[in-house]
Amino acid sequence: MSEGNSTASVVIVGGGLEGVATAWALSQRGITDVVVCERDTVGGGMTGKSSGIVRCHYGVSSLAAMAAIGLEVFEKAEEIFGTEIGFRQTGYVVGVGEPNVDNLRKSLAAQRAVGVQTEEMDKAEVAKLWPAADLEPFAAFGWEERGGYGDAYQTAQAFAASARAAGVRIRQGTTVTELIVDGDRATGVRLADGSTISADTVVVATGVWSKPFLAPHGVDVPISVHREQIVMIHPGVELGAVPVFSDLVSLQYVRPDVRGEILFGNSDLAELEIADPDSYLNRADEAFLDLTVDKVGTRFPDFTEAAITSSYAGCYDVTPDWNPIISHGPLDGLVLAVGFSGHGFKISPAVGRLVADLVVDGRSADPRIPESDFRYTRFAEGELLTTRFPYVGAGEMR
Repeated sequence: MSEGNSTASVVIVGGGLEGVATAWALSQRGITDVVVCERDTVGGGMTGKSSGIVRCHYGVSSLAAMAAIGLEVFEKAEEIFGTEIGFRQTGYVVGVGEPNVDNLRKSLAAQRAVGVQTEEMDKAEVAKLWPAADLEPFAAFGWEERGGYGDAYQTAQAFAASARAAGVRIRQGTTVTELIVDGDRATGVRLADGSTISADTVVVATGVWSKPFLAPHGVDVPISVHREQIVMIHPGVELGAVPVFSDLVSLQYVRPDVRGEILFGNSDLAELEIADPDSYLNRADEAFLDLTVDKVGTRFPDFTEAAITSSYAGCYDVTPDWNPIISHGPLDGLVLAVGFSGHGFKISPAVGRLVADLVVDGRSADPRIPESDFRYTRFAEGELLTTRFPYVGAGEMR
């Protein structure tokens, strides 16, 4: 055995948000013989590209429950972590056109059934919250007073610091090159320097890099990598305290930012822009900028002096049903937390807890969040996890 070889109860591959959330959740359960291996720095991958929306509006009940858990953690962040994580509780409003009214109401009722505080709001009340918006095309709105937005990078740092304080080892600048497999069991990982970490359980939380990492071991995760563009806009007017607004008529979302700007994202995800996560354009392209001007100008006609101030892009790890894999893998001792498809920030505390449940107990401890919903095998079985209340044009993310 070389000098660099070591052992752990659990080794986590990936120090992004889900990896460190898992380390935190394990430490909360008293499991601290844990090593997190991150090839760069904690949160240095796609975590920092998150638009940070905090909402519980999901037609998949288990996801709604996970988002509700996330919200509770974000609200108590200073108490839990001893630090501020960038959560701004602005509220969250979602608006739909006439074809989606019934499913909006059914979805709100299902969300309330798993503990989400959400309600329908009339147009006059929304107009008070967003006086700059043209609300004429909308037929109904959902409202979450406790929603808002946060900072995924800061949140990852808080998870990591809490886990480290409990005794978890977080190794940055540590590239894992492969799983170590003995028969049908994952027994550890090999690092780029040739050393190994033997472990009872290997958790893979490698996001957009998951498919090429797992493929050599016969583990086929159906993940495609999709470039997502974000544009920052100065509205040219004083907005005041506005909530996050999810517009499912023109398929866009906007949220305020601490500098008085608004963040714009596109909710039309019918066509993916497949990307290489190690080599992609890290800014909005001209076509997307034109789309931004068109959509924002249509919904907010009073923004006559608006100006685009910056843009960036990140990548989603997208599964066929746009929902994550949080599951025992096909190898004993392997747990997967991948394929978050854009949902990862808001549900990250619950993801950590579910992975910890799988590691310690073999199953979910929360009856609202059956582990079977997120099982790795559902794709081969043809039993995709899809919303019960799809919205025309926006089924992927809600």
